[in-house]
Amino acid sequence: MLRASLREISAALKEGQVSPTELCYKCLSLIKATKFLNAYITVAEDLALKQAEASEKRYRQGQALGDLDGIPIAVKDNFSTAGIETTCASNMLKGYIPPFNATVVEKLLDQGAVLLGKTNLDEFAMGCGSTDGAFGPVRNPWSYSRQYREKRVQHSNAQREDTSWLITGGSSGGSAAAVSSFTCFAALGSDTGGSTRNPASLCGVVGLKPTYGLISRFGLIPLVNSMDVPGILTRCVDDAAAVLNVLSGHDPKDSTTVQDTFHPFELPNLIDMKDLCIGIPKEYNVPGLSSETLAVWSKAADLFEKAGAKVIDVSLPHTGYSIVCYHVLCTAEVASNMARFDGLEYGHRGSSDESTEALYAATRREGFNDVVRQRILSGNYFLLKQNYEKFFVKAQKVRRLIANDFAKVFSSGVNVLLTPTTLSETVPYVEFIEKDNRTRSAQEDIFTQAVNMAGLPAVSVPSALSKKGLPIGLQFIGRTFCEAQLLMVAKWFEKQVQFPGIQLEGIIDAVDLTSPCEKSIFLS
Repeated sequence: MLRASLREISAALKEGQVSPTELCYKCLSLIKATKFLNAYITVAEDLALKQAEASEKRYRQGQALGDLDGIPIAVKDNFSTAGIETTCASNMLKGYIPPFNATVVEKLLDQGAVLLGKTNLDEFAMGCGSTDGAFGPVRNPWSYSRQYREKRVQHSNAQREDTSWLITGGSSGGSAAAVSSFTCFAALGSDTGGSTRNPASLCGVVGLKPTYGLISRFGLIPLVNSMDVPGILTRCVDDAAAVLNVLSGHDPKDSTTVQDTFHPFELPNLIDMKDLCIGIPKEYNVPGLSSETLAVWSKAADLFEKAGAKVIDVSLPHTGYSIVCYHVLCTAEVASNMARFDGLEYGHRGSSDESTEALYAATRREGFNDVVRQRILSGNYFLLKQNYEKFFVKAQKVRRLIANDFAKVFSSGVNVLLTPTTLSETVPYVEFIEKDNRTRSAQEDIFTQAVNMAGLPAVSVPSALSKKGLPIGLQFIGRTFCEAQLLMVAKWFEKQVQFPGIQLEGIIDAVDLTSPCEKSIFLS
């Protein structure tokens, strides 16, 4: 039952095959059983059960609020949640309980969704592995999948892999792990440079980054205001579309949301590729791209061509400058956004109060990790009066050139771009931490961060298993506000590849289930 799609579980709830409270209990039991994944920072058990009971009462009275009523979801811990601690995985905000909900959270609750808890992330969403948060790293559920456990003994480094679990990618790794391990049916992430699509690819789930401005950012604790977008993680494309329909639309609390009325859409089951043009950016075939990912990318292009789509090579000539451009703009906005954490108004207060300057210094030294402090220092350097034109203004000009590259390609008749999501499959934690955060982020976000600078929608879809039995994702990039077409193409592709999905028997066998629930609950 926990493997079901949103549509399937919604139908089961409406037909009385399962009750909201029973479904909530099952998810909470599995969260406890898989606690070692460290996917959640806070589990709101009492609140979730109250919401499930309220949903059950509505179903009995025939007054369900919508298709999400009674369905357990999770939210990344950088979205404000009224009455629930919101930490951004940082000591700076430990103990902070917002008095309001983020707009996207409020919209989910208005539809009757059951909020299970807040998921883990890199501190303040600064990272690509979900390994740099104050509450410890997130483990990839595929570390314990049957596919990986059966395959890894065939490799020369099997002994090392036996003692090192796999990363989830980041920074929305907790949300991706929660969806992948069946503890919730959908989860919210945030996406600034690939933070939803990256973990979606490495955890074998669907990760959608909508067009900038389609979904409200109100209540999302900002990293980079001009690039942040709430992201959606689900186990299939139809589910991502269903959640998008709920979250989209103008919000008077967020001036960057579009004014136009959003019209919900449903993806068709029969999809014809013959009138579509798929672009393959040649600049995305970069050094470091694994041979397996390249092969999956090529095979996907062949699938579209055989289905009658026009597949052409395209050029995005400023792609090579995007990582450096992103770093300058990202750190500059980080420096601005992090200035609010001064030890005076809210959050952690430093131990030194000899002077205002000493208080600021102590607060940030104690509250932020090295990654956050480094980005603040870099950003302030780029924003210095003598450096502003040389770095920040120039980066803004390059950002415009990157956006123009995409606009030129789409104006030539291309409907959707097909690219890898990450360079390779996920890797063991012990290998990942050998590189510093900045280097890791530059490498892992190489295919994703330009999309954020251009404000485009993109979705990562699980496409194949590697030789080690680990997921490889591909990314589809669409035109602004053309999510319906983008997800239609993604759904067609999802249906063609028939990604096998994770076999979590390994996880269930690896834990001691002390709850009264039977193993069949998790495997049904």
